[in-house]
Amino acid sequence: MARHGSPQSGAKMPSQRQLRAGELIRHTLVEILQRKELRDSDLAGVDVTITEVRASPDLKNARVYVAPLAHGDKEKVAKAMNRCASFLRGLLGREIEMKNTPLLRFVADDSFDQASRIDDLLASPSVKRDLDPGLADEDDD
Repeated sequence: MARHGSPQSGAKMPSQRQLRAGELIRHTLVEILQRKELRDSDLAGVDVTITEVRASPDLKNARVYVAPLAHGDKEKVAKAMNRCASFLRGLLGREIEMKNTPLLRFVADDSFDQASRIDDLLASPSVKRDLDPGLADEDDD
């Protein structure tokens, strides 16, 4: 599962309750999206993946990280999902057992782009040379 951002000094880590609620919401939203119940034109023919759900400490709000499964405009998908947020919240409320159904806020997930940039950096010749001491010895000869 992707982790978005790092805890800043003084920031609290999510509780087990928040983590469980986030996973419950994520799994349920994935099931809802598999049924193709959304009729937004920007989501037509787009498979959306939900990488992570972060629930607030009071479980009344949830930040949902989304990205198109294939290549596509992440921001456009997030905006379309936000337009459908109240509809999705209603479906979610019928399928999960929580005291309150959280308000959903969809955010474009850029963790895959960050991972790709890191892979590209690690594959660059200068970094490979620094990571593999055997290559540095061969350059000295």
